[in-house]
Amino acid sequence: MRRFLLSFVLLVSAGYAQPANPPKGELLWPGGAPGAQGTEDIDKPTLAAYPVPAGRGTGAAVIVCPGGGYQGLSMDKEGDQIARWLNSLGVTSFVLKYRLGPKYHHPVELGDAQRAIRTVRSKAAEYRIMPDRIGIMGFSAGGHLASTAGTHFDAGDSGAADPIDRLSSRPDFLVLCYPVISFTDHPHQGSRRNLLGENPDPKLVENLSNEMQVTAQTPPTFLFHTTTDATVPVENSVMFYSALRKAGVPAELHIYERGPHGVGLAQTDEALSSWPARLADWLRVRGLLNSAAR
Repeated sequence: MRRFLLSFVLLVSAGYAQPANPPKGELLWPGGAPGAQGTEDIDKPTLAAYPVPAGRGTGAAVIVCPGGGYQGLSMDKEGDQIARWLNSLGVTSFVLKYRLGPKYHHPVELGDAQRAIRTVRSKAAEYRIMPDRIGIMGFSAGGHLASTAGTHFDAGDSGAADPIDRLSSRPDFLVLCYPVISFTDHPHQGSRRNLLGENPDPKLVENLSNEMQVTAQTPPTFLFHTTTDATVPVENSVMFYSALRKAGVPAELHIYERGPHGVGLAQTDEALSSWPARLADWLRVRGLLNSAAR
């Protein structure tokens, strides 16, 4: 029976893992991104929409941040495949192509993520989603970006000329998958170097060690990691979970005994392939999958 269920999960996942073509990303700033250092694709952050057909949506949305050490982006395994799996739950999804180091450093990447959150919020009616059900999800360094968005946000600028900038950049929930969290304790040195440069200000390093930035206003969070992750130590997720618990923020952490870094949906691993189901359970418990079809 267990093998049958695993085969079924893999079959369903495969349907979302092998699309003909990913949707085209739309420019986050059609008139040119602030701080752009050129006009190539790497200078143009985009957001690709994966809408749920009318009548099948839950009203929830997730912005997906692929990983890649702030130097590359795993757009298939940690982007397109994830967005299509979320679609299978009735969750409208968006894959963020954010700018990268070493060409771009903080706060450019955070600015891209914040703009993505504001943009999705501004298009809530268009995508039949609720503006207070918009989460951000990240893998590895994308998890660092997502956790940064969840600990560094603002209510928007009410006087901004661009109506998108008037909206809040706070995500309503976080999903962090084998995330980079800290730049001071068990850090991933490549992510730190690509985001902050070779000799960053110690105060900036601390400010972007997100386990130190959790407050009661940090959004509810789901985390998953593996003990044997040799790239980003599991302590990153443990520290963030502990900080959330101390701050009274609802959180759920799943640590698997075995598994490498960068597994995505982990479709071929009998144990790890259960993590998406645990996430679906958490979203359901949070009430994010239970609204009337939209």
